[in-house]
Amino acid sequence: MPAPSRRKRAIIIGAGPAGLTAAYELLTRSDVDVVVLEATDMVGGISRTVTHRGNRMDIGGHRFFSKSDRVMNWWLNMLPLERLDGRPRAISYQGRQRDLDEPTEAVDPRETDDVMLLRERRSRIYYMRRFFDYPVSLSVGTVRNLGLMRTIRIGFSYLKARLFPLRPEENLEQFFVNRFGRQLYETFFESYTEKVWGVSCREISAEWGAQRIKGLSILKAVLHPLKALVQRDGDISQKSTETSLINQFLYPKYGPGQMWEVCARKVTSLGGQVFMNMRADEVLTANGRVTGVNAHDTQTGEPMLLEGEYVFSSMPVSDLIAGIEDAPANVRDVSEKLVYRDFVTVGLLLEDLEVHEETTDGRTHIRDNWIYIQDEDVRLGRLQIFNNWSPYMVADPTTVWIGLEYFCDEGDDLWEKPDSEMADFGARELERIGLIDRSRVLDSVVIRMPKTYPAYFGSYERFGEIRDYTDGIEGLYLVGRNGMHRYNNQDHSMLTAMTAVDNIIAGRVDKDNVWSVNTEQDYHEERDGGEPGDR
Repeated sequence: MPAPSRRKRAIIIGAGPAGLTAAYELLTRSDVDVVVLEATDMVGGISRTVTHRGNRMDIGGHRFFSKSDRVMNWWLNMLPLERLDGRPRAISYQGRQRDLDEPTEAVDPRETDDVMLLRERRSRIYYMRRFFDYPVSLSVGTVRNLGLMRTIRIGFSYLKARLFPLRPEENLEQFFVNRFGRQLYETFFESYTEKVWGVSCREISAEWGAQRIKGLSILKAVLHPLKALVQRDGDISQKSTETSLINQFLYPKYGPGQMWEVCARKVTSLGGQVFMNMRADEVLTANGRVTGVNAHDTQTGEPMLLEGEYVFSSMPVSDLIAGIEDAPANVRDVSEKLVYRDFVTVGLLLEDLEVHEETTDGRTHIRDNWIYIQDEDVRLGRLQIFNNWSPYMVADPTTVWIGLEYFCDEGDDLWEKPDSEMADFGARELERIGLIDRSRVLDSVVIRMPKTYPAYFGSYERFGEIRDYTDGIEGLYLVGRNGMHRYNNQDHSMLTAMTAVDNIIAGRVDKDNVWSVNTEQDYHEERDGGEPGDR
């Protein structure tokens, strides 16, 4: 008798949001076997939670917010929402309210760990040693901080940009100027953006702005706080709100990595395999389709050969193409010239910050989740205050636990600084701009994350050559931020994986809908609340 046929297998490269979402979706919706290969010893990718002496760090800051019902439901299926004010819990989507599934016991973060918190969002810009609203609003405080004459120049510059926009709009500088005017661009956008990317905004494609800023404008930024005064609908999903303006988000009790640790456990309990410290080296193909993956254990060097009908790749595109033996020369050329921006976070534990808020109850810690550092005399890009993401991120709530975010290139002076020097460098910069007193630093840690931000310059304008090639390989799906070399948010990365699984189940071969995720302002959803379609 012939041997029974093996069930189809999906090999998933990377245990970040895209990879683990694909694994969970396949295991719960199909009969495909799943193997996940993760090159490091942690799940979550850049959405991991790093723990240092009981204090937890969110690498880059991850709001759990999406305009997609599908993603919001998926998150709350993994981690139920905390009970709000002791009332029965419900959530409203596009004006329609429905009850959430109640656990057998009340979900109280003081009593259980697997819980999603509802958090208030607050971000500000720190510029000229002063705080500004983020996004910038034409409030009395903004005018006072900028000065009347500069505010007037910003207003006239904005009118000029609206009347005489720059055409064609090809680079990021033109994108910003057309929407905010040159004066506001030079005041609040130019320096920070160039800190992030390390190049002039003229060298960055306007596509980055179209993807990240979407429909935000001065008019919307001005109207949003006014609307908030007269309209609060309790809609946690906040679908009609531009991403940069949302004022509530969900957040796991112990940071974003908790979501993916829970998901990885569920993947394993459903029969999937998750191999840690297992690096994919080569994607095998034959006759126009994938046949498997060669990998090796990064600790022992032991090789692993896996056969499979599907491969989901969330590894950097440059590494993927390098691992396909017969990739065409032009595709290799594009992939080798793709640019990535890297990331260093300095965690500082403090007795206190030097800035506070005065309230009716007295002086308190500032409530910001993160602060954009606009001043040009420091290299610091952004500051996170982990206490304000979740109070459970901090071992001792009487201390302040912060993350200093530096954008750099692997191998440059920031990347290569020894940990002690990098921590001291960060502390000195914060002290210089008046946010801390270095003598009150209690502890520090330095975390480096390579290939954090896929760049929209270098060979990016030729990326279509890579897409055409990989789309032609049956069973190969590029998903996630690095997998698609696209600055996706966490929910976008998840949706690419969900859509790829949809295609497998439906027998759909083309991958256009996977690439369409995060190309439309509302993720291709209809405003009548219909289920997400092609993405």
